[in-house]
Amino acid sequence: MELRQQRQLAMSDTRRAHVLDAARRVFADKGVEGASIREIAREAGYTAGALYSYFDSKEAIYGALLAESLDRLLAEVQAARAPKGQPGQALAAKAQAWFGFYASHPRDLDLGFYLVNGLAPHGLTHELDRALNERLLEALRPCEQALEDLGLPPDAAARENAALFAHGMGLLLLKHTGRIRLFGQAAEALFAQYVDRLVERFDPAAPGRTLPQRDLFAD
Repeated sequence: MELRQQRQLAMSDTRRAHVLDAARRVFADKGVEGASIREIAREAGYTAGALYSYFDSKEAIYGALLAESLDRLLAEVQAARAPKGQPGQALAAKAQAWFGFYASHPRDLDLGFYLVNGLAPHGLTHELDRALNERLLEALRPCEQALEDLGLPPDAAARENAALFAHGMGLLLLKHTGRIRLFGQAAEALFAQYVDRLVERFDPAAPGRTLPQRDLFAD
């Protein structure tokens, strides 16, 4: 590739990232339904026409933002390591990875679960919603695989993985809305306890494993 083409691509990527940053702010303020290409363009300092050279709709912008977020989530999960042949430890590491990502990035939680939209994927096409869901499932599959490696049949592993995810999401919502303080607990500690109990149920190498000490009032 010629140097000129490389520079043009780099400039295009920079502008695209700038547009996505502006869109993230607009969606956080107005949701997908309330946002418009014109408002996103104004926030980015471009004309609406200029944005169409990068995205054909505000839904496409939202999809690009969410895809980027899910890519970062997947990278966090893939980076979480456990000793080879220790599926219980792998389960704990992978679960803590996705939970920690959303605990540290509340805007990604909002974006990923359409909370900027009132708990529904309004405006997103079926195809786009399905593709984004597949990306999320890809980040969660390592936990399901670890459960299978612990000896669970695929259907049972899928159920336990769904329950694990649902438990984590509930705690994250309590954390990011501040409701967890009502119980005088910390979401991270409660999730770690749930994961420890899950591992103890299925990992013969860790019966009655002692839970690490944590400050339950750290939030």
